This record gives sequence, C-alpha cells and structure tokens, in this order.
Amino acid sequence: MNTQLLSPGTDTYILASDILKSGGLVAFPTETVYGLGSNALDREAVLSIFAAKGRPADNPLIVHIHDRKQLESICEVPERAFPLMDAFWPGPLTILCVRKPAIPDEVTAGLPTVAVRMPSHPVARAMLQACNLPVAAPSANSSGRPSPTTAAHVMEDMNGKIPLIIDGGMCDVGLESTVLDLCHGDPVILRPGGVTREMISSVLKCDVSVAGSVLRPLRENEKALSPGMRYRHYAPKAVVTLVQGPEDHVVPLLRKLCLEQEARGKKACVLCFSEHVEQLSACHPHDIGPSSSPTEIAHRLFDVLRRLDEEGMEMVFSEVVPPEGVGLAVMNRLGRAASFRTIQA
Repeated sequence: MNTQLLSPGTDTYILASDILKSGGLVAFPTETVYGLGSNALDREAVLSIFAAKGRPADNPLIVHIHDRKQLESICEVPERAFPLMDAFWPGPLTILCVRKPAIPDEVTAGLPTVAVRMPSHPVARAMLQACNLPVAAPSANSSGRPSPTTAAHVMEDMNGKIPLIIDGGMCDVGLESTVLDLCHGDPVILRPGGVTREMISSVLKCDVSVAGSVLRPLRENEKALSPGMRYRHYAPKAVVTLVQGPEDHVVPLLRKLCLEQEARGKKACVLCFSEHVEQLSACHPHDIGPSSSPTEIAHRLFDVLRRLDEEGMEMVFSEVVPPEGVGLAVMNRLGRAASFRTIQA
C-alpha cells in the first residue's frame, strides 16, 4: 500500500472523509498525540486498526467527535459529565459513558462503556467535520512503542500499512488524553493526562480518585477499562530503569549506572532534567526538560523516547518527577515504558 503524507487543506479533508467512509484508516494530529482513525460504527474498519498497529483486541479504543449531538447515537452521558464538557471540551479529556448498540464490541473490547472525547486540534476538528462520523482512534504507532507526536513518527510505524497521514506538525500536549470514569461510582482517573485531577475536582466540586493501576501493572484478571492500562506501553527497545530519591543521590547514581553499563559494552544513556545535563555530560544525556515544568517534560517525552531507538540505545536510566498534576501523567508513561522497573537512590 502507498501511504500518502499530506498537508492539511480542503482536498486532504475530502480524501480523508472518503477513506473513512469506505472503511479505511487515516492518521491525523490531535493536541495530545497522532491518532489512527476509523469509522467507529464500522466493525471491519475498527478491526483493521488492530491489524495495522499489531494491537491486542482486548484493549478499548477512544471515539472522537466534533459535535456533542453525535453523543446521542453512541452513548448515555452521565449528568455530571456536562460541566466537564463545558470546561474541557474541545480538549484532552476522555469521558467513559455507557455505550449504545450502535458502537460495536470491537471499539469497547466488549465492555459496557465507551470512551469519548472531542479533540481541540484544528486539523482533527476539520477532518471530523468533513466526514461527520464518530472516529475510533488509538495512537498511530505500532503497539507498545512510544506514541507519535509528529507525522514523521507515524510514518516510521505506519508506512505501507495505511493510505493517508495528515501532517499537522508537532502535537502540543505530547501525552494522550486524561481518561475519566464516571460510570462506576465516584469519579476515577483511569489514565492521567493534560487535564489533571485537580482541574477535574475543581469543576465537579468533589474528590476525584486515581486508579491504582496508573502507577503499577494490572493484576492478573484485572480488566483494562481504559487504553494504555494492560500492556507494556510507550516503550523504546532499550531497557529503561527509573531512578528516584534525593537529587544529590540520584545524579551520581545515574552516572554510575550508565558508566557501568558502558564498561560492559552496552550502549547506555540517561534521561535527565535540563539542569543536570552538564553534570551528566559523560553519560549521553537526553534533556527531558526542566524539573520545574512537568508540562514541558510531557511535551518532549515521546519524542525523546523515540530518539533512543534511532540511536540504538540498549540501557536507559531516567530521572523521575513527583506524581502530581501533569507529573502524574509523565510518571504513568515513564513507568509503563520501564515496566515499572525502579531503583531507589
């Protein structure tokens, strides 16, 4: 298959609409990461997403819309979702709702709920308006790899597998959307993202909890209610280890661990904060951003993780951020990239 990489524009949106309506796949930018979209109402089209990604079919997908009226045919919206939609839609918040029969099992992994969101990226919105379909879309990468935040990342993984990639530049947020469960009692964040626990709590005027599986692997027989929960995700080919503890202990330990691996003939590096790059100059430092800005770290993270593969890194040691605010989303992604392998400094 020939994969076209096209700039946004009316002709591109018409082509994307034709592809989606005929059961094909289109990769498109959102404010979070690039998505790999199909018609959410077409079972066979949805199955082709799993084939292109090499993704297990028991991992649910997110349905993207451009107008709240589209919700009427696909889900029952909980009453307390509406103030959140007013506050954060369009934007990087996904809400779990009770599905309607129009949504096939392949979208929800057989669960009674469906995850829905309204992206804010102008290219995503234009494409969704052109096709006027609910579009099921996970991240546009091979399953398990770091999510794509540029069209070039998508091309690395999807060239020859899909007909169209729309190039909308680098994604602003850089991490997937927050997934919020409003269907099983009190509000629970299943996957943290750019809309933080504190932001949601301020709108709902109640406590919002975070699923225990955010910072640990799923237990045996524990269901994945959200994308990004069940398997090793966001991972480069290298073995990633997180190093946590006081700063004056972490930096020397990062250096020690990296140089030990190099002495054993491994290609090793560190992921570190901007302010530690010079101290770790002997360890092939990859700057993930200043420790004071989890938002900047989130924006850079997947691009840095993909660069590790380009450089053939085998062993990677990474600093960590406090799991608060956007930092919780960063640690969720880093934790899964490392299979939660951690050393205490």
